[in-house]
Amino acid sequence: MIRTLARTPLLWPVIALIALLALNALLTPGFLSVRVQDGHLYGSVIDILRNGAPTLLVALGMTLVIASRGIDLSVGAVVAISGALACSHIAAADDPAGVGTVFSALGIALLVSAALGLWNGMLVAALGIQPIIATLVLMTAGRGIALFVTEGQIITVTSPPFKVLGAGYFLGLPVAILVSLAVFVLIGLLTRRTALGTLLEAVGINPEASRLAGVRSRTIVFAIYVFCALCAGVAGLMIASNISAADANNAGLWIEMDAILAVVIGGTSLLGGRYSLTGTVLGALIIQTLTTTVYTVGIRPEVTLVFKSLVVVSVVLLQSAKFRALFGRRRTRPPVPSAAVDTPAAAPDRPKVAQR
Repeated sequence: MIRTLARTPLLWPVIALIALLALNALLTPGFLSVRVQDGHLYGSVIDILRNGAPTLLVALGMTLVIASRGIDLSVGAVVAISGALACSHIAAADDPAGVGTVFSALGIALLVSAALGLWNGMLVAALGIQPIIATLVLMTAGRGIALFVTEGQIITVTSPPFKVLGAGYFLGLPVAILVSLAVFVLIGLLTRRTALGTLLEAVGINPEASRLAGVRSRTIVFAIYVFCALCAGVAGLMIASNISAADANNAGLWIEMDAILAVVIGGTSLLGGRYSLTGTVLGALIIQTLTTTVYTVGIRPEVTLVFKSLVVVSVVLLQSAKFRALFGRRRTRPPVPSAAVDTPAAAPDRPKVAQR
């Protein structure tokens, strides 16, 4: 039974998350407590879920991209562009607090995000450019576009309706948590209740064979990159809404790395085909909990990347079948019989030669 549990892909991410939560509980009394105030839930665990929602959204979109044997390095730039467009539109409006103004800002940001995803999809699917190169173009230019939109300034807005997305509550829970949960359920239904999941795995395992089998692999790749960009766009709106400002320099900085780490921790194969949405959720929670732990301990934020790397290496090694097999082989190596070591084998009798 223990060996069966050890082979479960999600076992080690769950253990890592529990260990981090236990460490925080030891360092901070009352860390796991959740209180109700004015009908809303508050607590460190709620903060982890809310602050990790943007990373989770980006990681969910990244999961589908990686499952198709691709990668998207431009999600951080899309996050910055989305927040910059929304805040610029609201700040320039005659009625920043108007619901119509907020909805139009959200629509503009998401439309541009979808267009950026379509650009990535065109480079990868239509032109056949390697995904890491195709998305690196937008990663490099995208933050410059965000700086152009904000004119290099931090744009602050005062709009209560816009504040709801990142810092508001609904039915006692943060709206950011509910939005990320809704996206997770939507992707789960599309990939598990329709043929999309099977087609996605086929494209990730062998794109050429799937195309010859009649699968519209290019269309699937297009759609996946658009969806990933939309997830990044929503994440950018969450971040801008939470702080009521657009900071093109820092919004979404390194979020592409956090998303990729979350996907890898969750057990999705970088070679494509095999993926786990539940594992991605666990990976995103591990990344956010680790960030919270670093702040709790008092370590400089710049060192967070080092700890993230150590956690990722540890979890990935524990998930590796070859590593577990090597470790198990060393522990269960059969003992050498003592007779074979102490007593040499007797030489066979040599036939006697008759003397004349």
